[in-house]
Amino acid sequence: MKSSNIGGQAVLEGIMMRNGGQYAVAVRKPDNEIAVDVQEYKSVIPGNTVRKIPFIRGIFNFIDSLVLGVKTLMFSASFFEDEEEEAKVLTAGEKEKKEKKEQLLMNLTMAFSLVLAVGIFMLLPYFLSSLLRRYIRSRFFMTVVEGILRVLIFLGYLALVSRMEDIQRTFMYHGAEHKCINCIEHGLELNVENVRKSSKEHKRCGTSFLFFVMIVSIVFCFFITAESQVLRVLIRVLLMPVIAGVSYEIIRLAGNSDNSFVNLLSRPGLLVQNLTTKEPDDSMIEVAIRAVEAVFDWRAYLKENFGKECSPDNVEEAHK
Repeated sequence: MKSSNIGGQAVLEGIMMRNGGQYAVAVRKPDNEIAVDVQEYKSVIPGNTVRKIPFIRGIFNFIDSLVLGVKTLMFSASFFEDEEEEAKVLTAGEKEKKEKKEQLLMNLTMAFSLVLAVGIFMLLPYFLSSLLRRYIRSRFFMTVVEGILRVLIFLGYLALVSRMEDIQRTFMYHGAEHKCINCIEHGLELNVENVRKSSKEHKRCGTSFLFFVMIVSIVFCFFITAESQVLRVLIRVLLMPVIAGVSYEIIRLAGNSDNSFVNLLSRPGLLVQNLTTKEPDDSMIEVAIRAVEAVFDWRAYLKENFGKECSPDNVEEAHK
């Protein structure tokens, strides 16, 4: 199976798909129509050299994904604003002020999300495990306990969030995103029927990436030998970019390989995806297909990698 190199995320009542220098957001509007917005992808990091260096590229890809994710989430949310706000005609000055406000909100959201994530998933497990320090003298076992707590907190957080009704719909769109990519990468024509029977788990998923971050962090923590508690906390924070870089390389390898060992390595992450992906309905699959087709020529991909020609009848069927 050759990777299509497309990826995306679920947004509010829709899906974002990215392919190379473009990304598309498809949203099911309140009137049931599908809005599709295609934009050029602009990295927050200028130039391509840095983003090609192994381990370093993962750090910048993570930052890019976070920025693009928040941006597309805000775009999808704009379709569900109050009718009074939608009906109001804004002047040029008001539009500029609104855009600046939205940009500030996006920056604050990203900063808050990063601080919260580091606090909950990196520092909280460390402080909780420190409570056992008087009972456990071995640094090895202390690190193991910290790692187990980190994974349990991560899984508990996902399990708790997945019970929220609005999040469940988002996770259904997340499943539709995976199903579309799996459909294409397994040589099937992109239509509702084929997507429906495809898997909702995918090895390149962000959930798997975050799970690997949890696991890789355990390994790195074995090498933190500082005596000062403040220094141990600081090192954990400073290691986050390195951990993200290593985790990205693992996910990248998994997405481009069918090696049995790599598949085994990917299995825990795929299992965790059962918490963040749900089976979508056909209307969600339709949105996902529209997002894919806006930025990716799946017919050319099938022809190049599977030798399949898409007949006119099948092309028409794919759009139904």
